Amino acid sequence: MRVHLCAVGRLRQGPERDLVDDYTTRFDRTGRALSLGPLSVHEVEDRKNGGMEAEAELLARAVPSGALVCVMDERGRTLSSPDFADQLARWRDGGRQDVAFVIGGADGLAPAFRNLADFALSFGQMVWPHMLVRVMLTEQLYRAASILSGAPYHRA
Repeated sequence: MRVHLCAVGRLRQGPERDLVDDYTTRFDRTGRALSLGPLSVHEVEDRKNGGMEAEAELLARAVPSGALVCVMDERGRTLSSPDFADQLARWRDGGRQDVAFVIGGADGLAPAFRNLADFALSFGQMVWPHMLVRVMLTEQLYRAASILSGAPYHRA
């Protein structure tokens, strides 16, 4: 199952980019044997400042056709890392070819886009900077792959 991270904004060079690149490489390496990956990042930018609706339009075009859409939203479900790994495995085993994790901009996701999603995932009730959510999500994807492979990375 191919994994897509569709996000508003461009991640510039720096520590966040380094972490995303590192976890993406780890995920791709670990997930390959599990039929997970590759992980590709699709960045969109609303250069006309059209707000959440314009961002949602750009994000919708970035999501591959037929992909399961999982939005990152503070109102979504909170899962433990093992439960997240199990959810990824269920999507894969259910025949999904693509899953797209969608991260909105600084103002979040347009309600209409959020309501059309197949799944909403939360990293807790706190609101996180959207650039940090990318780091946290790529780390959790790698952690999920390591859990599913039986690697010792996750210690619970």
